[in-house]
Amino acid sequence: MGENGAHGSTRLSAAPCGRIRLNTPRNRRSNTDRNTGPGSVRIVGGRWRGTRLDVPAVAGLRPTSDRVRETLFNWLQPALPGARVLDLFAGTGALGLEAVSRGAAHALLVERDAGLAAALTAAAARLPGGDAVTVRRGDALQVAAGLPAGSVDLAFVDPPFAADLWGGALEALAPAMAADAWLYVESSSAQPAFPGGAWRLHRELQTREAHCALYRRAG
Repeated sequence: MGENGAHGSTRLSAAPCGRIRLNTPRNRRSNTDRNTGPGSVRIVGGRWRGTRLDVPAVAGLRPTSDRVRETLFNWLQPALPGARVLDLFAGTGALGLEAVSRGAAHALLVERDAGLAAALTAAAARLPGGDAVTVRRGDALQVAAGLPAGSVDLAFVDPPFAADLWGGALEALAPAMAADAWLYVESSSAQPAFPGGAWRLHRELQTREAHCALYRRAG
């Protein structure tokens, strides 16, 4: 992961933790979720706003919908400038690329699938300022375990639901997270995953398919 200097402590709004329920399903083909159409999602804010990202037919690939990402990044916006970001199960790269589009200093996108990793590399190369994005093909848990201590300010953990990788991913990732880091976890609404430990819930939302939660490291 590229180093971009220290990222200072950034506080989001002091509003109390709340829960939002979105009535539309988390579905890449849903017009109500405002994806650009079958087979694509779009970056919804920042300098790359409107950029389309292909969604190939890959087993287990569930790109976070435009609507959910818009809500998530509204929560995160004050924390993004200068942040060092990790998108651990990158897929289409929608989360990591959105973060850089909105001001993050750097994002490491980790993807095991060769075709998806190649598509991510090509997408970053097409974007102005795309050198702020690094794509690493490999096993997410192994990559997470090898990251320098305290090198991640914001991590997105959204693995294929059927793989049940949340526990292993969060354990491997823990040493790399900065003292005041943010953590986004997306899991099945039928069986949500919770990080526990030093993570304090900041905001959460739920669709018919997914439980989406943003946490802050509590010291």
